[in-house]
Amino acid sequence: MAKHYDNVELSIYKHNLSCKQALSTSNLDNKNTFNMNQEFSLSQPKDSNTSAPVMLVTGGAKRIGAAIVRAAHEQGYRVIIHCHHSEQEANALADALNHSRSDSAVVVLADLAVVNNSETLQQFTRNIIQAFEQLDVLVHNASRFYPTPLADINLEQWDELFLTNAKAPLLLSQALYPYLRTQQGCIISLLDIHAHNKPFKNYAVYNMAKAAHRMMVQSLALDMAPDVRVNGIAPGVNILPEADGDQALDQQQQKNIINSIPMQRIGKPEEISHSVLYLAHARYVTGEIITVDGGRSLTLAGGHI
Repeated sequence: MAKHYDNVELSIYKHNLSCKQALSTSNLDNKNTFNMNQEFSLSQPKDSNTSAPVMLVTGGAKRIGAAIVRAAHEQGYRVIIHCHHSEQEANALADALNHSRSDSAVVVLADLAVVNNSETLQQFTRNIIQAFEQLDVLVHNASRFYPTPLADINLEQWDELFLTNAKAPLLLSQALYPYLRTQQGCIISLLDIHAHNKPFKNYAVYNMAKAAHRMMVQSLALDMAPDVRVNGIAPGVNILPEADGDQALDQQQQKNIINSIPMQRIGKPEEISHSVLYLAHARYVTGEIITVDGGRSLTLAGGHI
């Protein structure tokens, strides 16, 4: 079973990999699930490329995160797919990637609140490194996004929005820095065009958290140089909210957004993944924020979505 620390769950799933148990088999939930106290080793088929770089994508099971995972895998990366609630989607994605290239994808299931406890953060870090014994690229993609009207702001919203959008990225970067330094790797953060001088109306806590994340990128670029490069990508509307979600947009709202974009269309997740791969290989770029928004930030005054 997965261990629990202060209501924080952390499990690790491996696909097409062999397991060397540190504890008895009673600790297995199923054949692909290993708890925090187990060691596991990568099987080594003859066609396995064990020198391929490794990328971790938080929130990598769906939408933009999944697009980044697929694009990196197509370019030869081994990938670690982090998820919290999207376990089924993450496992399906990893299965597909491992079918294409064996032993090339791992799923890590964890609430990012692991960063609130030093023991769970250390174990999370060990699980990540044990997957492929190295880390070259860390992509901070996981993010919570919802409105916080001024009259309704509470500490729970503050903690949740700052956790995924600022606190976890910083503490994960700190914990994984030694391994990234060994590989002369990089960190890439997914930000928001609204994090810099153009806030969403009624999204004060989200705006503040993303602004903190943006400053983290620039601060760590100084603190981690010259060994690790740190950059960010500020998307505009590169994917619409899920149609059945609480942030869904009606047809008129979608039309208004498209009319505000000089390129006259909604962006595609693949356009973000292309920028991620560019930054992963741009050896002389650090502390930069690339805007990928079809020109929308040129016409956006802030305020409503």
